Amino acid sequence: MEKIKHLFLYFSAFVPMYFLIFIRLVLDMINHNLHFNVLNSLNFATLILLIGFGCFGLYWNVYRDQSQAGEIIILEKENITDRHFLGYFSLFVLFALQLDLSFVSGYIVYLLILIFIGIVYIKNNLYYINPLLNILGYNFYNITYSAVGSDRKQSGKIFYKGELAENKTYWVKVKNDNFAFVDRKKRN
Repeated sequence: MEKIKHLFLYFSAFVPMYFLIFIRLVLDMINHNLHFNVLNSLNFATLILLIGFGCFGLYWNVYRDQSQAGEIIILEKENITDRHFLGYFSLFVLFALQLDLSFVSGYIVYLLILIFIGIVYIKNNLYYINPLLNILGYNFYNITYSAVGSDRKQSGKIFYKGELAENKTYWVKVKNDNFAFVDRKKRN
């Protein structure tokens, strides 16, 4: 089940790119540079499906996760949101501007690149590289924390909407070592 949640979080990372490609296709249709055919209809359906999966994945991971929230104190934090963002942005430019999805070869290459990036993204736990979360105001932090009532220091990675403060208590759904979200319902 966790792998499926990670896959959907991967889809959410590309929602801005899917949206850009969708807009490009719509504008090309309006300007009569593209016409409805099987491939273009498949492109539209794929993009709508991927945008839907991405939005659902984000909603599922942030708001509907049933993991138990625990109270922690942030001892140290490091915002790492911007570390790999520029390289990721170049993928957006490549897909949204350079690939011609009106050809079968371009469409197949597009799908293969998404699959290859997805394998690397999930295998290497690159969840912090998520432009949609950043656009929505989330930052990604490496943290050192201790559970309330414990002196044992632990490290983890956390998504937080806004600026995370040190020496403050937060309710966090620590579900794995790769990422967690602050529980919005129990946040201080």
